[in-house]
Amino acid sequence: MTHADGSQKDWYSALEAIPSDGLQELKQKYQRLALLYHPDKQGPDVSEEEAAGRLLRFLEVGQAWKVLSNQDSRREYDLQLRASQLKQHWPVDAHVCLDDMSWDQDKEVYTLGCRCGGEFCIGREELGEGEEEGGEEAVVCCDTCSLSIEVSRAAPSTQTL
Repeated sequence: MTHADGSQKDWYSALEAIPSDGLQELKQKYQRLALLYHPDKQGPDVSEEEAAGRLLRFLEVGQAWKVLSNQDSRREYDLQLRASQLKQHWPVDAHVCLDDMSWDQDKEVYTLGCRCGGEFCIGREELGEGEEEGGEEAVVCCDTCSLSIEVSRAAPSTQTL
């Protein structure tokens, strides 16, 4: 359900639907779009490029229906979508490079002191330790106050903490 770049496909948009649509509404939207983009329904005047684009859209509509028509996969997708939205909208008080943090051997986490006296802690797996330089970023909350930082592997352009 995610792209190669880590972003998540919006299956509701693919069906021109919204998360509050019921199963019957989703089915009607799927049927309308599947008929509209079905390869057998394309006229002879359609260019190869346009036909290829319509085929991709048809496949996308089919995949969206497959995910959203099943109660379990829809629930899982909705949870992933909500988590992604929360991550994107989380307020960040500072951007920090992993190199600015200290490695705590006992806890096996990187730490950084907060101005309140608390600590920001992040484990290797939260940043995708095995991935290449400049990859993952993660938002980390202070263990004492409500401040949060975004930790990345690459050095941030400015640091404000």
